[in-house]
Amino acid sequence: MGFDTFEEIISFAIDREKEAVAFYEEASKLEPYSWARETFEGFAREEEKHVALLEGFLKGERVVSDYKFEWITDIKRSDYLVDMTWEKGMSYPDALRLAMKREEKALAFYNELQDNTDRKDQKEVFKMLAQEEAKHKLALETLYDDYMAEQGD
Repeated sequence: MGFDTFEEIISFAIDREKEAVAFYEEASKLEPYSWARETFEGFAREEEKHVALLEGFLKGERVVSDYKFEWITDIKRSDYLVDMTWEKGMSYPDALRLAMKREEKALAFYNELQDNTDRKDQKEVFKMLAQEEAKHKLALETLYDDYMAEQGD
């Protein structure tokens, strides 16, 4: 996938983040347990922050150099999971598995875009977006591990 302008990259990323907001909002509305609902509402808010961050880039209010890059540990839980689709009434651990897979795919997508461009400005944007997805993936995998440990697994 090629982009000709910085604006195209950011607009595309905004659409992806809005899709993630919609997913987490839908998951929260369909979740019968309040604590699980709150988990997904929290991720929806995080994705909304990403939309605002990216819109700031689009408006010229932010630049990639404002972003703090850091190493995010990958505990690779989602790497061993199969793809799933959302189902109403899905159990909390299954919903976490699905969310982990979504974040894993988003991370891989932005890493692939980063690898397939020679433009430094685009690489930096994709690197930033990949880091944000890596943070979510780690948070979901940690939630999943904690939940399963509480269940005795």
